[in-house]
Amino acid sequence: MNDVKRKAGEQLPLVFSHDAASGRDDLLVSDRLSAAVTIIDAWPQWPSPVVILAGPVGSGKSHLASIWKEHSGAVCIHPKRGSEAAVTAANGPVLFEDVDRLGFDDTELFHVINSVRENGNSLLMTSRLWPMSWPVELPDLRSRLKAVTVVEIGEPDEELLSQVIVKLFSDRQLNIDDKLVLYIVNRMERSLNAAQTIVERLDRLALARGTKITRALAAEVLNELGNSASSD
Repeated sequence: MNDVKRKAGEQLPLVFSHDAASGRDDLLVSDRLSAAVTIIDAWPQWPSPVVILAGPVGSGKSHLASIWKEHSGAVCIHPKRGSEAAVTAANGPVLFEDVDRLGFDDTELFHVINSVRENGNSLLMTSRLWPMSWPVELPDLRSRLKAVTVVEIGEPDEELLSQVIVKLFSDRQLNIDDKLVLYIVNRMERSLNAAQTIVERLDRLALARGTKITRALAAEVLNELGNSASSD
């Protein structure tokens, strides 16, 4: 049986919002994250002024970027035509997230990188793709991107996903059985985003139905999310 603990007053579903802890002390470090964590912790002693964290959706890029942003005081930018991104980059550290999803203007990103280099600042970018796969047409920008430091983040393994799920439930004042954690991990999509979605859905369903988080409830949520949850 699961040992379920809740704060007083948390009885109605969807009434209380939840913010998962996302600071440096909350970061779970595994082999797949070690290089990225090392580069984030090493700032401002970076091997190059521009660093790119590359990895799949849900791999932890945003968490690391958030940690760096808080530590460095960086300002978020989107290098598109008509923006003041290069000016902002001249004044301090800057962060450009989801590069491959949001897109950018070649000339503006080129100016941002130049501004960072000329003013002794730092630029952190996150992307699902390595820069060689970005749709860059400006030769000068391609040249600049060859000089950046790229750190790859792999998909989370079973051990990390188990730790993440336990942490996410703990953030919600919930303790669940290790066997249930393993059941979920063996049947879920390999991403941190999926882990967060599953935990949130399980917590809401359990609250709505006034029940504990069980294997049957987990199977229902996994099926809803398109995962294969067997009844063995």
